[in-house]
Amino acid sequence: MRTYAGHSSPAESNALYRRNLAKGQTGLSVAFDLPTQTGYDPDAELARGEVGKVGVPVAHLGDMRALFDGIPLAEMNTSMTINAPAMWLLALYLVVAEEQAGEQDPAEVWAKLTGTTQNDIVKEYLSRGTFIYPPAPSLRLITDLIAFTVRDVPKWNPINICSYHLQEAGATPVQEIAFALATAIAVLDSVRDSGQVPAEKFGQVVGRISFFVNAGVRFVEEMCKMRALARLWDEITEQRYGVTDAKQRRLRYGVQVNSLGLTEAQPENNVYRILIEMLAVTLSKDARARAVQLPAWNEALGLPRPWDQQWSLRMQQILAFETDLLEYDDIFAGSSVIEAKVAEIAEGARAEIDKVLELGGVIAAVESGYLKSALVSSLAARRRRLETGDDVVVGVNRFTETEPSPLTADIDSSILTVDPDVERSAVEAVQRWRAERDQAEVELSLAELRDAAKTEQNLMAVTLRCARAGVTTGEWSDALREVFGEYRAPTGVSGAAGGPEAGEAFAAVRARVAATGEELGGRLKFLVGKPGLDGHSNGAEQIAVRARDAGFEVIYSGIRLTPAQIVAAAVEEDVHVVGLSVLSGSHLSVVPDVLDGLREAGLTDVPLVVGGIVPDGDAARLRSLGVARVFTPKDFEMSRVLDQVVDAIREAHELPRGDSEGAS
Repeated sequence: MRTYAGHSSPAESNALYRRNLAKGQTGLSVAFDLPTQTGYDPDAELARGEVGKVGVPVAHLGDMRALFDGIPLAEMNTSMTINAPAMWLLALYLVVAEEQAGEQDPAEVWAKLTGTTQNDIVKEYLSRGTFIYPPAPSLRLITDLIAFTVRDVPKWNPINICSYHLQEAGATPVQEIAFALATAIAVLDSVRDSGQVPAEKFGQVVGRISFFVNAGVRFVEEMCKMRALARLWDEITEQRYGVTDAKQRRLRYGVQVNSLGLTEAQPENNVYRILIEMLAVTLSKDARARAVQLPAWNEALGLPRPWDQQWSLRMQQILAFETDLLEYDDIFAGSSVIEAKVAEIAEGARAEIDKVLELGGVIAAVESGYLKSALVSSLAARRRRLETGDDVVVGVNRFTETEPSPLTADIDSSILTVDPDVERSAVEAVQRWRAERDQAEVELSLAELRDAAKTEQNLMAVTLRCARAGVTTGEWSDALREVFGEYRAPTGVSGAAGGPEAGEAFAAVRARVAATGEELGGRLKFLVGKPGLDGHSNGAEQIAVRARDAGFEVIYSGIRLTPAQIVAAAVEEDVHVVGLSVLSGSHLSVVPDVLDGLREAGLTDVPLVVGGIVPDGDAARLRSLGVARVFTPKDFEMSRVLDQVVDAIREAHELPRGDSEGAS
């Protein structure tokens, strides 16, 4: 039983962990902030506004010590949601475990450690965006970490194949398990072909592979998806890899239920969504999750408070200890309805896996853009069903009448707000750390890391040396950037099928886009930007696809841009409007920077619109600074959003509003 947690600083996160453990939580699930996840120190330019927002900053060994102070790692099961720098964060964790054990042999200490590093870079290219390096060297890091842990940290799960974010990015149940299994095949092939693990121990590799899955609100479909995944995993590991031990072939998976499916409108309804989604992965004994972590009811509003996380923990405890739901054999066994749905999902997934393998495997399918375009298209179809009402979301597109909620009467106290001084303190701390360490030892260990990266040597040993020497997260990542290079993943927008647009509202928007373009002397240009390190690009991609279909010329180059780069693109492309998507909570830092840059560049007639998880008070502040429109998750009707974007363009050029249904 876990809650995904971490914020502000190692010390504050440590206090939160200890409180949660005292309340009966049985493991830790560490949320790292975006600079840590993307290999930057708190004082990096791209880290501005992101430090401590969506997780805890860990810049060096001292931070890891503080994070787990007073928590005996040899007795703890720790899940770390970390991918591109997974090797680095595990190295820091191992060194802290050694230090806690005193004079004990490090090998004996490591042998006791249990936990998981997510370490699945493929889904980062497709959905979450915290990749650093190109696919091939990223797969090499994954392979090295797996080979090391199977030998030296045998109880550790070195990779958590993560389909969770694929569902949030639009994946159907078939796509979700097919793309995850295609990733697992690529990883297992790489480990096998590396020669680092003897053939007779390959079953141990398979036995340490775990999955991290999303559970949506469609109960029967989600439960059948898990049964299908278990069936296919057993098939693949036996038939492709010859694993004969049924225990090693058993599907081992954890779950977080669907955070992006939670609603800003009537957020109290999210409690019931979370409960139903949890039941989908616990009721079926033959496909039951080994670990469950639940989001909080108010995550669509902002960061949850400790009380909100406690509410989610209590939900798990009531199911486990008050009910009899876990006392029986599989209650769905023998159901013809369930078996038919499982078979349907499994058959579709087999066909999709075969298609990916025909393309050259999952890495080739990432590089070609096939996987990303498929997800963007699927999400566009899902969004259209939401807008037409074919998919019902209570409180959003049906049953929207509501009484005032006492839970959100004071919205500012209903969420956790990160102190702006957190970033300043983290910057000062990392600079102080650098000044006080042995710089010669740091430079020597980094040189060894760069040299080893140019060979086929397993990089874990040199990474451990870097950790002990006091190297920072940014320095370790930069050393490998020098060797491996950086990567910009396909956006999936150009190849995505927008599909037919039904209804008068979208036709009216398309007509307004065309008419306004004629009045201004050319086709309207819409720059969609993702500033900072926020890699959740689903919303930006959907706006880009729908704006393209409405007649805009869309400029969208993907994630991880500085405000200066966004302004430069606006100048170079001579755009009519700039739209920023920010979901990480950094809007009060990066949005004013873009506004100032547009003004300094003389683009006073280019309105700036913003979309993201923006509390009402912050939205009012952004509008007072000059932001033309602020959109949040409750603004789900794309036609209305784009209509307001056209309004902003016309207002900036002092044109009359023109004919349209408008957005209310």
